[in-house]
Amino acid sequence: MAGNVATVAELVGSNEQTILPDWVELQKKAGTLQTGRITENELVAQSRNFLHLLRDGLAKGGTDASNPAYAPAKELLAEVSRARAIQGFSPSETATFVFSLKQPLFNTLTRTNALSPAQVAELAWSITMLLDELGLFTLEVFQKSREEVIVRQQREIAELSTPVVKLWDGILALPMIGTLDSQRTQVVMETLLQAIVDTEASIAIIDITGVPTVDTLTAQHLLKTVAAARLMGADCIISGIRPQIAQTMVHLGVELNVISKATLADALAIALDRTGRMVTRKKTTATSDQNKTLAGKDL
Repeated sequence: MAGNVATVAELVGSNEQTILPDWVELQKKAGTLQTGRITENELVAQSRNFLHLLRDGLAKGGTDASNPAYAPAKELLAEVSRARAIQGFSPSETATFVFSLKQPLFNTLTRTNALSPAQVAELAWSITMLLDELGLFTLEVFQKSREEVIVRQQREIAELSTPVVKLWDGILALPMIGTLDSQRTQVVMETLLQAIVDTEASIAIIDITGVPTVDTLTAQHLLKTVAAARLMGADCIISGIRPQIAQTMVHLGVELNVISKATLADALAIALDRTGRMVTRKKTTATSDQNKTLAGKDL
């Protein structure tokens, strides 16, 4: 069997000019290039490199995928899987990279005169099992990489959905949109506390106008954020409590123990008052009024 596998390694090396284009063509028929995420040159280069490493693995490690001789081939497969996970390939599109190699290799085996039909069948089965193991390895790396991409995207979305806005010197606003869960509370807390440190703010307005519902768990998350801000020396005001949310909180017996207002404008007015500021409407002077009256008479 070992000698036969060595023969297969030689066949792969000597028939590369036939195996490679057939393999690439099968991948193209499977739609690998249709999405535009990868060029044909990149596909050919990846396929050629893997074919060389597979040949080396067959020559040194037989058809045992766990043999250290296949480590370089697995490293390449891992790189391809991670790249395709980031590029948005599907699991089946990624797995096709390995599984579509079966047919060109089988065709090469059947064309050789150095092996008997029984040997061809035995080697075809061994190579099929080998490629199945490598294909499963590719899918495992792809799945793990895809999960990492999703987690990172969720983290970035959470950060973007909780911006801290400086309304005035010493006054911050944190508008919140969507459901507030434990993971997002951590992001909110970290973002708000860092902003308090950076701006030396004394008041933080947490606006929950965009939060659809407030239950006991959401209220606990809000209280954690308020308590953390107080430890940093900043008082919190909660704004955006709609009538429906207020009724729900009363029925649940939830007490926020913090100043709350219906609108962000009302909360900002309190924050300005606490910091010794006020906003007033600009008044026109008597002289300007008289000038406007004279101008009207001239017309």
